[in-house]
Amino acid sequence: MTHALGRCSRRTALVSIAASAWPLPASPLPLPLPLPLLAARYSDRIDPAPYLASEKHDGVRALWDGRVLRHRSGRTVAAPATFLAALPAQALDGELWLGRGTFDALSAIVRSERPDEGAWERVRYMVFELPGDGGRFADRAERIARLAAGAAKGRRPPFEAVAQAPAGSRAELMRRLDAVVAAGGEGLMLHLGAAAEAAGRSDVLLKLKPELDAEARVVAHRQGQGKYRGRVGALEVEAATGQRFLLGSGLSDAERADPPPIGSFVTYRYRQLTPSGVPRFATYLRRHESF
Repeated sequence: MTHALGRCSRRTALVSIAASAWPLPASPLPLPLPLPLLAARYSDRIDPAPYLASEKHDGVRALWDGRVLRHRSGRTVAAPATFLAALPAQALDGELWLGRGTFDALSAIVRSERPDEGAWERVRYMVFELPGDGGRFADRAERIARLAAGAAKGRRPPFEAVAQAPAGSRAELMRRLDAVVAAGGEGLMLHLGAAAEAAGRSDVLLKLKPELDAEARVVAHRQGQGKYRGRVGALEVEAATGQRFLLGSGLSDAERADPPPIGSFVTYRYRQLTPSGVPRFATYLRRHESF
């Protein structure tokens, strides 16, 4: 993962997807990775008609350069040789995914330094971009579909093309969002069909979810009162913008007894920002996995 807080606006830093905007450790990466495309937030002011929409997969972002699979941080993904051997020689960008509502199980598989080949048989690499392939995104999406279809002949490859379809009108888009969420999905991604390949946070890629999410760093543990006496009542966290606020809702009893340590990062959900930039109705979701 390449982080560039200096290039992020106050708003986009708060609504980053699946990644924090804090600097990475100073140790060099084995191979420098280009800055991947990161989604901005969809708003009702945007006409969705020129976009292609797909389900937002709650997985782990991974970039394949034709021979090495890496996290956005640049760290190598410890995937089995059989999984990697089935990937094409072409560069890919996508999400490692187990299915809806399975992020914790996926995280456990991906974090393991000794890959469990049996567990990895359930992991799918949901591909949504061809880095360096050029042309319009709509054309690249068609090439991804053909690439996956060709690899699927006679066997089940570990990668699939993320299904893309015209977003249509705002009403059509909202109906699709409702259907995905009702089925247990997280939301939608919208990619501008005419867009050339882009990097960093850009309006050519948008996320649409019932709730927003972002990451923050734990700076203190607030002791609980009443039934939470002797355990953590809330986490004091700091967003990338420097805003500090409390996360109490969403913590399980186990997490209150053994909370995310100070200095670690957590993911939280919220509905909107106050005029001063503080997340409204912020709820703890899980410890953020930086990989």
